Amino acid sequence: MYDILIVGGGPGGMTAGIYGSRGRLKTAIIEKGRTGGQAATTMEMENYPGFFEKTSGPDVMDKFLAHAKHFGTEIIKGQATEVDLEGEVKKVTIKSGETYEAKVVILSPGSQPRTLGAKGEGQLRGKGVSYCATCDADFFEELDVVVVGNGDAAIEEAMYLTKFAETVTVIVIHSEGILDCNKKSAEKAFANPKIKWIWNSTIEEIQGEEIVEGVVLKNIQTGELTPMETNGVFVFIGSIPSTDFLKGSKVAMNQWGYIESNDRMETNIPGVYAVGDARVKYLRQVVTAAADGAIAAVAAEKFLEGHIEGRLTPEELSKL
Repeated sequence: MYDILIVGGGPGGMTAGIYGSRGRLKTAIIEKGRTGGQAATTMEMENYPGFFEKTSGPDVMDKFLAHAKHFGTEIIKGQATEVDLEGEVKKVTIKSGETYEAKVVILSPGSQPRTLGAKGEGQLRGKGVSYCATCDADFFEELDVVVVGNGDAAIEEAMYLTKFAETVTVIVIHSEGILDCNKKSAEKAFANPKIKWIWNSTIEEIQGEEIVEGVVLKNIQTGELTPMETNGVFVFIGSIPSTDFLKGSKVAMNQWGYIESNDRMETNIPGVYAVGDARVKYLRQVVTAAADGAIAAVAAEKFLEGHIEGRLTPEELSKL
């Protein structure tokens, strides 16, 4: 029986582990693969506070893990496949069949960027292929990049990239002038002299040896393939929360499968919290995931101390 059981070992989950274990609560993290989540696939990281010198995502995530283990957080290798969260004793079953019990569960399963499926995409991820402009834009200062996508996120990220890149070419599957983003963003993007447009197209292949050197564009109307030199590829065609294992549970999620939670990271089920990229939130970054994890663990500690059967009342919260 754990005090806190965390599903997912990304930066949010590991931070929750640090805070939980340091609070003398028996804490464990269930993680199916390498800890660190998407951050562990980022070859360079410059925007996490205190790490302004050149460092990598894996290095920073290794420090998160060492920190959590230092205070006694256990790591359970396995993939969560089923949960029973409604009683006072929460249960999480992993793929191998073992079931773990806890008084509190913190959900930190993360999300995955929706990929193009283009040849070379996987091999060059983190080497010029990116899914986060705010993470990686400064690596492409005065270089040429392409953006794939045309929704709000894609166009906003393309605008952000123009602060750094020499040119930003947006690859759009629709006919000329048609974007899926809001009208105001479209107008701003069309007026930006650094942004170029290629219509009725997608990327068939991303080319390069050690880093991205170019792409092969495919016209979706004619099938014509056209090579194009570029230094970076930013893909913004949506993300997929890793919440399939919660289907059938009563955890509230939005229409896209992201977990709904409040500013204390509480879900609709008492004693169940959500942190990181899999929850409904404005910004998905390592720093915000870590903040989520700290808040959830502290809220969980207060929950365990103060009101095991449900959320603290406003009067109880005011005394914390």
